[in-house]
Amino acid sequence: MGLPLLPTISTIFIIFSAILVAIGWNLIRQKKIAAHKKTMIAAAVFAVLFLIIYISRTVLIGNTAFGGPDELKIYYTVFLIFHIILATTGAVLGVITINAGLKNNLVRHRKIGPVASVIWFFTAITGVAVYLLLYVFYKGGETTSVFKAILGI
Repeated sequence: MGLPLLPTISTIFIIFSAILVAIGWNLIRQKKIAAHKKTMIAAAVFAVLFLIIYISRTVLIGNTAFGGPDELKIYYTVFLIFHIILATTGAVLGVITINAGLKNNLVRHRKIGPVASVIWFFTAITGVAVYLLLYVFYKGGETTSVFKAILGI
């Protein structure tokens, strides 16, 4: 059995998003404002594509429970909750940052943007780790509701 299509695609989208954020960060350091704006919007588009796939899969199919050893389940669950908190925080800060940039509120954009970017990098890294733990290192567990997949309830 190969890797699951939708989780693989959505993980690739998050990786692209993080790479584009890094490129955008570099562009603004070089004062290439127009290129920065286009790159960061592209990063946001990839993040939204991830979210669309994730939500669609969750609603239509369900989530994959951890299929690794029982003695690792608690560590995986804590790690997953940490990832979810990072992803939620990063997404909210990302929306605020993009909105501030588009409205030319550069004080707010410059204040929140670097924080949002760093959180987004950690979100991407932990997201890839979750993907690897669910589908590569261990065979995924059952497909079930989001709460049962995350918390086992």
